[in-house]
Amino acid sequence: MISCKTKREIELMRYAGQVVGKTLETLGNHIRPGITSADLDKIAEDFIKSQDCTPAFKGLYGFPGSVCISFNEEVVHGIPGKRVLKEGDIISLDVGATYKGWNGDAAATFPVGKVSAQADKLIRVTKQATMVGVEQMRLGRYLFDISGAINNYVEENGFSVVTQYVGHGIGRKVHEDPQVPNNRQPKRGLPLRKGMCLAIEPMVNVGTYETVIKPDRWTVVTKDGSLSAHFEHSIAVTDGEPFILTLP
Repeated sequence: MISCKTKREIELMRYAGQVVGKTLETLGNHIRPGITSADLDKIAEDFIKSQDCTPAFKGLYGFPGSVCISFNEEVVHGIPGKRVLKEGDIISLDVGATYKGWNGDAAATFPVGKVSAQADKLIRVTKQATMVGVEQMRLGRYLFDISGAINNYVEENGFSVVTQYVGHGIGRKVHEDPQVPNNRQPKRGLPLRKGMCLAIEPMVNVGTYETVIKPDRWTVVTKDGSLSAHFEHSIAVTDGEPFILTLP
């Protein structure tokens, strides 16, 4: 069932989302060659807890970390560990926080030092694809208007969108109905309603859209080994402009 949130519920989600945004901002300030993904996970967990929130991902479906940390060809759900960030890597960080039972969820991809022109373009296009999707979150639009807008923008820039993993509703649970695909759909889907809260999260690959799961049963990688980037915001539909809940 798709729920529409009240003004008070959206205020609570805004606090959780703001903490998520600030966590990503904090992590961005620590990204450099030599630091490990476990170091970043610890920084995130400590910061989230300092803000009267709990890490939403830790233990969710059995996930062992507080942040999903994915390198280069890894699309999503990378497990924090001993891997060291190296010059030229790109790293995707997916963060969730829970405040008084309400959730925020956002992601961003960062360059580690100087990266290739292709990697730089991939990051820029994926970030903008997210905002193209956010712009569709208005009364009078439909759910899959979001999907089509993202898909069109990504393909116009020469990349592909992952189809196996999607955006989603968010609220008391991190993952709620409806699913929000990033690829074009044959119909427009449900009309958007005031109070609907969605996590819009394009996952964009340099090569094929196809993915596989690594033996750890969590980390999703591109099937052809090409680079992948991931951005995400949680947004509420209002009477006017889309309300981005996860800005810092």
